[in-house]
Amino acid sequence: MITGQIALIKRELWEHRSLYLTPAVIALLLSLGTVTGQATFSAFGHAVDLAMLGGANLGDNERAAAITALMAIVSVFFVIGMWFLTIFYTLDALYAERKDRSILFWRSIPCTDFETVLSKLLTALFVVPLITFGFVVVTHLVVLAISSIWISFQGADVGHMIWSAAPLLDNWLATLAFLIAVPLWSAPFIGWFLFISAFTKRGPFMMAVLPLLILPMLEKILIGSSIVAEAFYIRAWKMPLFKGMDPTDFFDQDSQSVPEAVSLLDMMDLSGFLISGSLWTGLIVCALFTTAAIYVRRYRDDS
Repeated sequence: MITGQIALIKRELWEHRSLYLTPAVIALLLSLGTVTGQATFSAFGHAVDLAMLGGANLGDNERAAAITALMAIVSVFFVIGMWFLTIFYTLDALYAERKDRSILFWRSIPCTDFETVLSKLLTALFVVPLITFGFVVVTHLVVLAISSIWISFQGADVGHMIWSAAPLLDNWLATLAFLIAVPLWSAPFIGWFLFISAFTKRGPFMMAVLPLLILPMLEKILIGSSIVAEAFYIRAWKMPLFKGMDPTDFFDQDSQSVPEAVSLLDMMDLSGFLISGSLWTGLIVCALFTTAAIYVRRYRDDS
């Protein structure tokens, strides 16, 4: 079973090159953007000198907070890219093999529909985040290295300003936890997309998105409630991963101050997330949609 799943996941990587090309493109663009940004900043000589002086005089916590913010901004681009990649991958995973008739070949080998659909679900939930995390780590190092080269040309101490203050391990562990938590929390959508991918004959994106838009409106018009809309909102924005805070509050400058010790991991409530009833309810819904996708794939006539 495990060996078969590994082989099937390798098949997904072979057939869907976007799984690693998308984060690779994001990494390249961010690296080039860093180079361009440093070159642009170099034109403001006096302001750069003042910034270097101010950065050198900051305390360890302030420098760690600044580097953490930089690394978090880089990670955000990958998270956004990962979510869009997951949407289009799950919508295409079962639809494409029927469209190009490759499903007839895969049915000729000793591989069940359950194993095939499960491999696609595991790819969306775990493989995509792990691939994205690898590119995040590489991009963090590249961005910090480019920044170090630029700072050294300005005559500042790179070791003091960047590397001695950069909480690399804390940031990477927090990023890994967040990258895995996002698809787990969004599992109902992933299961729904897989079902639509197996069910629809054309236009999987429209078939998947329209019900998500129409149901809240129908609920509001017909019964005057907003339970479905609130469920969608909570599933999209209110992931219970942060201790007593809304992630959007992080961007509220009036409510933020530099803590005594900068740690993204300390802001996370991993145990609370894992025992959250909403998480497990979402995984059950995902399992139901995935079961429906297996059933449709098994009994659909594609001959």
